[in-house]
Amino acid sequence: MIKNTHPGLFIDFEGLDGSGAPIQASLLTGILVKEGYRVHLTKEPTNYLIGGLIKGFLTKEWKTTPECQQLLFAADRAQHLDREIIPKLESGRIVITDRYAFSSVAYGSLETDPSWIEKINEKFIVPDIVFLLKVRPKICAMRMKESDYGLELFTEEQKLIKVWKTYESLSKKYKNFHVINGERDETEIIKDIIDITKKHLGFSGKKKKQS
Repeated sequence: MIKNTHPGLFIDFEGLDGSGAPIQASLLTGILVKEGYRVHLTKEPTNYLIGGLIKGFLTKEWKTTPECQQLLFAADRAQHLDREIIPKLESGRIVITDRYAFSSVAYGSLETDPSWIEKINEKFIVPDIVFLLKVRPKICAMRMKESDYGLELFTEEQKLIKVWKTYESLSKKYKNFHVINGERDETEIIKDIIDITKKHLGFSGKKKKQS
């Protein structure tokens, strides 16, 4: 992946399903907006046409191969960057996304070679900060079961264990990863996230507070 050379700050939230990453992305957005920053919150898969196709196979409305799935994720990401992320970064905004290419690698590794998934995403910009919420697979599986009565707890936990191992390897490979303990009180979690974000805003000359 290539470095972000645009004026804005690009932040990505990652984690297992049930880790609470979407909540923390929303909390950070709200806090930064209140402090006067221009912030754009987004997510993947998107609400664009390709994102709709992805949501269709995720909800089992249609089937395809794992390789086709990953190509669709990459295509959706390319459109996401072109139509939304890069224009917002160019305007100097802070862009916060709930999931990005690292989700594709981590979850896609269950059925596909993760190095191939990284390869088809290598031309995309890498986020300046990646917050990886660390919550034990067992806890995530239990949280998911509470909202999905058809979920088989043991099977889901075993799957999440494999996904987390891939996330851990990515966190060691990319220096911009910050692994956050997601099993604490919500206020403690967001405090760590805000502190890291503020340090980045303070030390990077291109990431100025917007009026």
